[in-house]
Amino acid sequence: MSLDFAPRPGAAPLGRMVAAQTLMETRLLMRNGEQLLLALVIPLLLLVAGTEATRIVDLGPGRPIDIITPGVLALAILSSSFTSLAIATGFERRYGVIKRLGTTPLPRWGLLVGKIGSVLLVQAVQLVVLCLVALWLGWQPHGGAVSYVSMLVLSLLGTAAFAALALLLAGALRAEATLAVANLVYVLLLVGGAVLVPLDRYPEAAQAFLELLPSGALSEGLRTVFEGGALPTSSVVVLVVWAAVASIATARTFKWE
Repeated sequence: MSLDFAPRPGAAPLGRMVAAQTLMETRLLMRNGEQLLLALVIPLLLLVAGTEATRIVDLGPGRPIDIITPGVLALAILSSSFTSLAIATGFERRYGVIKRLGTTPLPRWGLLVGKIGSVLLVQAVQLVVLCLVALWLGWQPHGGAVSYVSMLVLSLLGTAAFAALALLLAGALRAEATLAVANLVYVLLLVGGAVLVPLDRYPEAAQAFLELLPSGALSEGLRTVFEGGALPTSSVVVLVVWAAVASIATARTFKWE
């Protein structure tokens, strides 16, 4: 006669733990009004206001909605993978959430994968909603399905670069400082980071610097592919370098408590 020890208590399979962590991170983010404001409300308002942008800012030749839409998509990626992630992680460190999660069977890298997975889920909703609203407003992207595939490639690279920078910031500074710096960087890049205004509208002396920023590389790359051009190598290289350098720095400096 054999004994039945069901339900056999123990750690769940690693994949199930990471998936559960991803869903929990997503639910927490969706319940946060400030995060929703950054992730969806502000990009939507800028997209709608962008149809009248030429009355305020010189966007150059072309239809305003065709120029502003790739910039708004880049802004949405910036808001969710940098600003929101940095602020959330910073306060989780302050309240000891990350420290306590470190005592669970979920490995530390699994916690980070869960956070990145949550960001990707939110971005999928952002990009779908923003593209549909832009099309409703009259956006006419070129390049067909290839342009959308290129958008996904640039979005993943942009997410890697911005998320690494967010974790670098949140892992090194106090929560209040992370909040201040993340919001300041968001505003500075929104105003002067070649996100909404095309790079060629900036002074020539500033263009060489701005195209090396992850915000400039991502937004200009999106404009190029939705104008019917090929995936720009320069944007890919800039984003890969930012992602690699920031990831290495984060691995060496991140403090879990």
